[in-house]
Amino acid sequence: MTKDKNRYINRELSWLQFNARVLQEAADKNVPLIERLRFLGIFSNNLDEFFKVRYATVKRIFEAGKGGKSELGGIKAGDLLEEITKIVIDQQSESLGILKSIDEELKNENIHIINETEIDTDQHEFIKNYFYQEISPALVIIVLNEEIELPELKDSAAYLTIKMSNSNGDDQYALIEISKAMDRFIVLPLKNNANYIIMVDDVMRHCLDEIFNIFNYETITAHMIKITRDGELDFDSDLSKSFIDKLSDSVKDRQSGDLVRFVHDKSIDKDTLAFLLERMEIDDNDSIIPGGRYHNRRDYMGFPSLGRTDLLYDKIKPLPVKGLSLQKSIFKTIAKKDYLVYAPYHTFSYIVKFLREAALDPKVKTIKVTIYRLAQISHVASSLVNAAKNGKKVTVSIELRARFDEEANINYAEQMQDAGVKMLFGVSGLKVHCKMCVIEREENDKLVRYGFVSTGNFNESTAKFYTDFTLLTANSKILKDINKVFNFLEVNYKINRYKHIITSPHYTKSKLFALIDDEIENSKNGKPTYIKLKMNSISSYKMIDKLYEASRAGVKIQMIVRGLCCLVPGVKGMSENIEVISIIDKFLEHTRLYIFSNNDDPKMYISSADWMTRNIDNRVEVSCPIYNVDIKNELQDLYNICWNDNVKARVINETQDNSYRKNDGAKVRAQYETYKYYLNKFEG
Repeated sequence: MTKDKNRYINRELSWLQFNARVLQEAADKNVPLIERLRFLGIFSNNLDEFFKVRYATVKRIFEAGKGGKSELGGIKAGDLLEEITKIVIDQQSESLGILKSIDEELKNENIHIINETEIDTDQHEFIKNYFYQEISPALVIIVLNEEIELPELKDSAAYLTIKMSNSNGDDQYALIEISKAMDRFIVLPLKNNANYIIMVDDVMRHCLDEIFNIFNYETITAHMIKITRDGELDFDSDLSKSFIDKLSDSVKDRQSGDLVRFVHDKSIDKDTLAFLLERMEIDDNDSIIPGGRYHNRRDYMGFPSLGRTDLLYDKIKPLPVKGLSLQKSIFKTIAKKDYLVYAPYHTFSYIVKFLREAALDPKVKTIKVTIYRLAQISHVASSLVNAAKNGKKVTVSIELRARFDEEANINYAEQMQDAGVKMLFGVSGLKVHCKMCVIEREENDKLVRYGFVSTGNFNESTAKFYTDFTLLTANSKILKDINKVFNFLEVNYKINRYKHIITSPHYTKSKLFALIDDEIENSKNGKPTYIKLKMNSISSYKMIDKLYEASRAGVKIQMIVRGLCCLVPGVKGMSENIEVISIIDKFLEHTRLYIFSNNDDPKMYISSADWMTRNIDNRVEVSCPIYNVDIKNELQDLYNICWNDNVKARVINETQDNSYRKNDGAKVRAQYETYKYYLNKFEG
């Protein structure tokens, strides 16, 4: 048996390689310039979440005195913490170099990001006025005294560390919080047809004397720091509290979770750094990352466009689905056949239209839907409230523990509950991650079901840049199974049998194993065989071992994995028949699609589940079969387009070098080719 460290890629290190692919997009000069800045923001935001969740988990394993080798793919927890910090320091250094390069290119486009040392007289007047009107009233300043205990610093908030010194050798320290409520980028008045932008941090640096004029100092300096805290939620055992109350308290407590990362301006003086580390009780087990002048680079996701559409991706107009009209009844249309909606190439409006129609149709009696993440202003939620007000029996299973969306989901849950919606708050020990809806409509004295199943959230905002499949169907067999899942959500102790869909946590592993076993058997008997998979992540060792078994049996396996991949492809005697690519581009690849040859009569499933232990064993997930022949052919076409990408596809292999896939064929950029595919389909 191959040792774990050769058999699997460590999950955390694989994830960092995924984020390195995001960083590649920021470095790619073929990507529009402002979009490159936004990729830097995505890279930074990803890293924040990584430290809150994954680094914090490894740190807990280490502090518990466990080696963690079996859980961590053959590497000790302590060694892994050191390796992560080393990689992140290198990636941060690379990101700073990319940022500097982009800054120079922006100057060539007459866009100047200036700091406090580059302000001219006219800009000085504008900035001073802006400071007094917009910034000064909202400032949060913490003066650091030996007598006063340092208050809890906010998770992932950036702070300016202020040092005031005089000739007596007395140093006074303070912190200024860079509030998330402030615009990070301030657009200054045009000058000679050139754009000028200054960051709010530098406005504060420019106005330090105005902020601290009550102190006696001769010199004053400002350097940025940022901390990241453990993002795991801890629930108390108070039986008198409702689940919502416990979760609300736990979300608040997250702000005071254990510190796991400390990022500082590498030019900060040693005395100031030592002072901060001591006061904040930061030790060697925390990841201490020297960085540049600015932190919270996730804010670059919101870098102003300045009307420069030439420096942005071309906008695409979401296409209609041929045969499916927003002006006609969705129910009447899908009663005749299934339809596939593929966001963002198709408009998400079909999903909202389905729910709006259900809310208004007098014949609709019940609506049941699962919710994981909603848009900030959600037409989905308002449609469900509308339905309840129209006397429909509406049941919503909302996952209050959707990480970092807990507070928003609590607010929506309370709004819907107030409107008369029956709320289900998950299953003990399981997150409800499946994306599905079923309605019952009275037709000819019978209740007829209509519904949809999706690979992604019912979220109008993310539907503009996440790729996700949604199957609109009136297939009674599928919807009978979906309805059984809702029965399980209401009565958790009753485990149902399903004839068509595949569900977690009870059946996903065994059903997928059976499908893989069929391919192994067909390969042994000389019959056509293959497996094609598309997902966000694969980290379940059991699923990986099963794919290794299929590879050894001669089954050809193609995998498109956007994020972390613990499987090691292309190893002779273990995985030589497995190829893996990852596509990072304009849209976030979020679809999950499983295709099994089945002796050239393909079995296909769209799914909410990645092949991770949490999705298979610790969540409620649904994989939905595709029976419509036209949709099956469409999904094969879409998979092949992605697989043939030789512009944005990276090869995943033992070396983990994120090399781009190159070949002599015509250039295929999957996301652009997919849009052309649907444009031709609609026009044809």
